[in-house]
Amino acid sequence: MNTMVLAERVRKSFGHVDVLKGIDIEVHTGEVLCLIGPSGSGKSTFLRCVNNLETIDSGHIWVDGDLIGYDVRGRRLHHLKESAARRQRRDIGMVFQHFELFPHMTALENIVLSPIAVRGVPRAAAVERARHLLGKVGLADRADFYPSQLSGGQQQRVAIARALAMEPKLMLFDEPTSGLDPELVDEVLAVMGELAADGMTMIVVTHELGFARDVADTITFMADGVIVESGPPEQVIANPQHERTRSFLRRVRAETGAQATEGRSV
Repeated sequence: MNTMVLAERVRKSFGHVDVLKGIDIEVHTGEVLCLIGPSGSGKSTFLRCVNNLETIDSGHIWVDGDLIGYDVRGRRLHHLKESAARRQRRDIGMVFQHFELFPHMTALENIVLSPIAVRGVPRAAAVERARHLLGKVGLADRADFYPSQLSGGQQQRVAIARALAMEPKLMLFDEPTSGLDPELVDEVLAVMGELAADGMTMIVVTHELGFARDVADTITFMADGVIVESGPPEQVIANPQHERTRSFLRRVRAETGAQATEGRSV
């Protein structure tokens, strides 16, 4: 299998705080990697490094064979200019927790903006693909709605369609359901599950253990900037080898159970 993402000894600090402490990760084409772990463990920072939204301090990240953030000249590495970094990012779709839709644009306009402006796609072709993608995420009848007229789950599905409009080779999801009401979570996870079934390579930061168990090829548990445990779902979720992993899973399950009980009592 081809390697889509390869991270070797990736380190990242903010001031005196070491956020990533030598991360090694490999994701093959068509695979889904779910990153789980407590807040502050470095999961979201790692995603931002993959997309070159953050510059790593040391180590290397390759996406589909391209060294992210650097240009190799002879035996030396040079930081990419912003224009070159943008060209790398256009092949990597990223969906954030807070949607990041333009409020003054309709769902359709949000989706066609980047293909037209960045890839030079003719407007008619961009609109046709946008309508197809809105149908794919179950929002064919919401093309002319503004973000304020959509639920949180609908906005997130528009954000997914917007990322797909750039025809990325890799999709990154940074806790895409954490800001949603519980009843809206499933509609977003269903779209992500369909993408995985279609063969999209994905790295997903999530606390949705059921989704990770059912969809991921590999689950990686991070804590304090290091990888504690990584393996197939049946190992990490069902039979974790480390006490830190077991403790985290117990806490997440307890929180999920409490939320479910609260939902039934309302």
